Amino acid sequence: MIRPSIFYDLLMKNGTDFFAGVPDSLLKNFCAYVTDNAPDEKHIISANEGSATALAAGYHFATGKIPLIYMQNSGEGNMINPLLSLADPDVYSVPLLILIGWRGEPGVHDEPQHVKQGKVTCTLLETMKVPYEILTDDENALPAQLERAYSCIKTNSAPFALVVRKGTFDDYKLQKNITVEAEMKREEAIEKIMLAATPKTAFISTTGMASRELYELREKHGMKHEKDFLTVGSMGHASQIALSVAMQKPDRPVFCIDGDGAAIMQMGGMATIGTRKPKNLVHFVMNNGAHDSVGGQPTVGLQIDLPAIAKACGYEKTCSVSTAAELENVIKEITGSFADGSNILTFVEVRVAKGARKDLGRPKSTPQENKKALMEFLND
Repeated sequence: MIRPSIFYDLLMKNGTDFFAGVPDSLLKNFCAYVTDNAPDEKHIISANEGSATALAAGYHFATGKIPLIYMQNSGEGNMINPLLSLADPDVYSVPLLILIGWRGEPGVHDEPQHVKQGKVTCTLLETMKVPYEILTDDENALPAQLERAYSCIKTNSAPFALVVRKGTFDDYKLQKNITVEAEMKREEAIEKIMLAATPKTAFISTTGMASRELYELREKHGMKHEKDFLTVGSMGHASQIALSVAMQKPDRPVFCIDGDGAAIMQMGGMATIGTRKPKNLVHFVMNNGAHDSVGGQPTVGLQIDLPAIAKACGYEKTCSVSTAAELENVIKEITGSFADGSNILTFVEVRVAKGARKDLGRPKSTPQENKKALMEFLND
């Protein structure tokens, strides 16, 4: 395996001292090392992978240096536009080093949402004519591989990618671990919301821990899963799925269980929701200031005012809670409003602690089974 410190030092020796990206579980040890060791002005955990590409391009324009962007392979889609219309040799010809975690690598067991991405990870790079190599897990071979990569980048003044297999990086524990002042865990908050909802309420939950916790909470309470759409992939888009469902089913309460990283990744969706104003939609954002599912790297969720942003986007009621009592009071108001018909578009930021229980399971149903059950529930 590659020690993150060795990889980081070799990058620095090759002139790469700026990092931008979205954390990934396969890269979490390297990302944690960068978070702990790179100066704040030289490392930006970006809203999404397209933004990371633009940040890296701007850094090159200002310094002439070769920056690095990192991401899970699911982020290739977000990166495609700026990669081809900004960094490509046919446009501005920007030299970049791209680090991509290879979730769903063929032959390696992974979750359903990663299977297709894994199959096309390298094909997408080939289609975009981005040269790449699979990152070695041999520290002795690493200097020569990076020499080839940098030679290609400099010769072509263009991007080069290193695709990272599971288990490539050695362990490293994040030291800059920000504590969230909140008495609730995310699972506890979701449980309170789930149990208070009316039988007609549909739930749209975001990718990562939130959907896994919602699934397990239904199991815990002997409930079925037809009311829940578990958005296991397409990070950041749960709120738009919820919006569309709410608009087509105006007599049915729709609760979106979102995360701070996901909400920030596609924040423009809040503007669409706010201008459409579906009165039956409640948008809960579980804010722990972290990309919790991929190593706990920080987001800017605790540095911005999410309820104020939602209000500016047009949400009619916004609030923030950080205790169980506060959440229970808000839920009581929400359920009461649906009972008497006074419900309006609502945004609730729920401050929760980082982390999840170690024995947290995964959904046993397939995505297709989940979709079918939800559609039958919505049309019942």
